[in-house]
Amino acid sequence: MVKYDVPGLSVAVAKDGHLLYAQGFGYADKTSLEGVSSSSLFRIASASKPITAAAVMKLASQGSLAPADLVFGSTGWLNGFDASLDPKFKQITVRHLLEHSCGGWVNDNSDPMYVNPAFTHQQLISWVLKHRPLQNKPGTKFAYSNFGYCLLGRIIEKATGKPYDTYVRGSILAPCGITDMYIAGNTVAQRRAGEVTYYDQGGDNPYGIPVTRMDSHGGWLGTATDLVTFMSKLPDPLDADWLHYMTKPSGLPSSDGYALGWRNYNGSIFHNGELAGTDSYLARTADGYCLAVLINTRKRESADPDNVEKNSLIGLGHLMWSIRDQVDVWN
Repeated sequence: MVKYDVPGLSVAVAKDGHLLYAQGFGYADKTSLEGVSSSSLFRIASASKPITAAAVMKLASQGSLAPADLVFGSTGWLNGFDASLDPKFKQITVRHLLEHSCGGWVNDNSDPMYVNPAFTHQQLISWVLKHRPLQNKPGTKFAYSNFGYCLLGRIIEKATGKPYDTYVRGSILAPCGITDMYIAGNTVAQRRAGEVTYYDQGGDNPYGIPVTRMDSHGGWLGTATDLVTFMSKLPDPLDADWLHYMTKPSGLPSSDGYALGWRNYNGSIFHNGELAGTDSYLARTADGYCLAVLINTRKRESADPDNVEKNSLIGLGHLMWSIRDQVDVWN
């Protein structure tokens, strides 16, 4: 925290389903000097993607959808949108979205999720299909796509007849024992009780981005304890076969172990997240530890347009693995 000028940090560790440690440090708000506690709420940014992936796997396990289902076109889940301008649109499957191989809409400086902030999901999708053709054939290349996970949220809504957050809260989070995770608001006035204040070190405005519209790719609000609980209890909403399917690396070139909503390194699964004023990390190690850390700032090493997902200077993953490796006894 001293090294990277972090105002507030919350950390949690669980092992074999049991919470071992949960603690907050520093300030939830630098003006009021309110402290961070283990119950402080943070935007979790792209740590939301594993939650969305779990929801899709749940629906697949019930036969409500299949990873091979088409997204656009007359037989696609989102067949109400005009996908006629680029024939590749009609080749995109649900799995392509999960593994970031849809063929475009990459998380760079032209990320569709940051344009036209006043648009609804439906308006944004129509605009993207009209103005953003794909660069590659679906299924051939890994390219991290927030917009792809936005589409997954709309598919979940179509498959369930419920708002994305309602379905996830009821069918994924509640079976894990999590009741207080919500989609975050955009503005200071929309902060929830117990939510931290965000401070960005690169000059970006944490309250000037459409976080609510980012629901299924980066919009969830929760605690570090919520995240380790989610990872510990994943077998409750998902059976072993679908859990294995979700966490098996895609094998796509340059995918760096990315599976379906998770990265996988030697059997340990993890995901990071960042937004203006937010940095997050969650992991479930191959030997049974669940780790989560959330902070209310962001510091980037560079503004690399081709590596936005992985250019945070604050190494939260390294921090958590160091803790896991160096603690000999958990009381």
